[in-house]
Amino acid sequence: MPIKMLHIPTADGQADAFAAFPDRGERHPGVLMYADGFGIRPVLREMARELASHGYYVLVPNFFYRHGPAPVIELPEYIGEEVRPAVFAQLMPLIEAHTAERVLRDAGAYIRFLTTQPEVAAGPVAVTGYCIGGLLAMRTAAAHPGQVAAVAAFHGPVGADGPNALTEITAQVHFGHAESDLTPEGLGELNQALDAAKVDYTSEIYPGTIHGFTMSDTDAFNPAALQHHWDRLLPLLDRTLANS
Repeated sequence: MPIKMLHIPTADGQADAFAAFPDRGERHPGVLMYADGFGIRPVLREMARELASHGYYVLVPNFFYRHGPAPVIELPEYIGEEVRPAVFAQLMPLIEAHTAERVLRDAGAYIRFLTTQPEVAAGPVAVTGYCIGGLLAMRTAAAHPGQVAAVAAFHGPVGADGPNALTEITAQVHFGHAESDLTPEGLGELNQALDAAKVDYTSEIYPGTIHGFTMSDTDAFNPAALQHHWDRLLPLLDRTLANS
C-alpha cells in the first residue's frame, strides 16, 4: 500500500500530510483520519495502510502544521510511562493552541483537498480520529453534514463541546471509549444526549482498556481492543460509503 506525501493548502499556510490508498488506478471512497495527540509517526502510517487495504483513500494531515512539519516534536520509538510526562509537557501547548476556530478552518481545507484528489471517488467521505483526533473528527462532521457520511472516534473526548454540538451531526457515528476515560454512568449520559439529538450511533466502552488503546507504540496498547476497533470501523465505512 503506497504512501504519498502531500501538502494541503489552508487559510494559514500548508499542512503537511500523507495519503495511503490502493495503487490500482481506481478511485476509492475518501477517509480523513486524524492522529492522536502524539501526531503522525510510524504507527499512524501502519493504521492508514491497513485501512487503505480495505479499499479506501486515507488522508492523514499534520494538524500541528503551524508549529512545523511532522514529527513536530521528537518522539521516542515507544511511549511508556517513564517518558510520557516529558512528551506531554511539549505537546500540551500545541494542543491548547489548536482552538476550535482553527480546527474548523482546517477541516474545510482538508475536506476540499480530499474530495478533489484524482484517486478519490465522488460521493460522501468519512472521518475518523483517535484521542484528541476524535474530537477533531466530531467537529469536522458537524461542520460538514452534507459531505461526511460516517464519523468514528476512539478514546477521544467526544462530549467536550456539549450536547448541543451533537445536533449538527447527520453522519452515522461510532464511539469506542476507553474504560479509563468514561464511566458507565458517563456513557449513559452521552448516549442519552445522542438519542436526544437523533444521531444514528453506536457508543460503547471497550472492556479492559485505558486511554490510547489503539496505539501499538504506547504502553496503553490493547491488541484485542485494536481488533475490536477494526470490527466496528470497517462495517461502518462499508455501510455509509457504498464501498465495493
